[in-house]
Amino acid sequence: MYIETKGLKKSYGEGGSYVQVLKGVDIGINNGEMCVIQGTSGSGKSTLLNCIGGLDTIDSGNVTVAGTSIEGLKGEKLSDYRRNNLGFIFQFYNLVPNLTVKENIQVCEYLTKSPLDMDELLDVLGLSEHKDKFPSQLSGGQQQRCAIARALIKNPKVLLCDEPTGALDSNTSRDILMLLERINKQYGTTMLIVTHNNSIKNMVDHVIYLKDGLVHKDYFNEVKVPAKDLEDL
Repeated sequence: MYIETKGLKKSYGEGGSYVQVLKGVDIGINNGEMCVIQGTSGSGKSTLLNCIGGLDTIDSGNVTVAGTSIEGLKGEKLSDYRRNNLGFIFQFYNLVPNLTVKENIQVCEYLTKSPLDMDELLDVLGLSEHKDKFPSQLSGGQQQRCAIARALIKNPKVLLCDEPTGALDSNTSRDILMLLERINKQYGTTMLIVTHNNSIKNMVDHVIYLKDGLVHKDYFNEVKVPAKDLEDL
């Protein structure tokens, strides 16, 4: 498996505020696949993504990405893991306001020795005509496209997306999800996407449904999950 977690546990707080968010999560994703993580609020979706991304430390269990076990990685080794393997996309775009679209993307281009071609990426994402604009001159969808380009420019092995359409209207959300599908097919980027948007389920290879910090029953391998099956859980 390209991404694998075994017995993954994560908690926050102490004493009366102690909460165990992940209670032993086992998942496996193959190279080049798209996977969506769904579940109710508080089920552990973002925490799982953050543990895989090395943004949160884990209590116990193991996370392996592209052959690298991240348990116990700290400091420079953890930074190297994130820089060499991962791209991150979040609900809020976190663009640098006084940099143009192209300059925002270049911030991450400088982090790798083998970046994707800038002009090709701008074309794929529909940003060529906006490359010299500042974030304040862009729509929400265009800003998210810029954030996606910034994550992709360093040619990451894995793209981690936490509610990438959460701040967008339904039409723009659909466009962004279709764009992610196109990127997956064109570049073969492995994707793990946390979202409440049910329309993405028909695009992905796996749906992982978290409930109370555990994978509900089992994640659905190579099966397109009808919306009613998730809504009835």
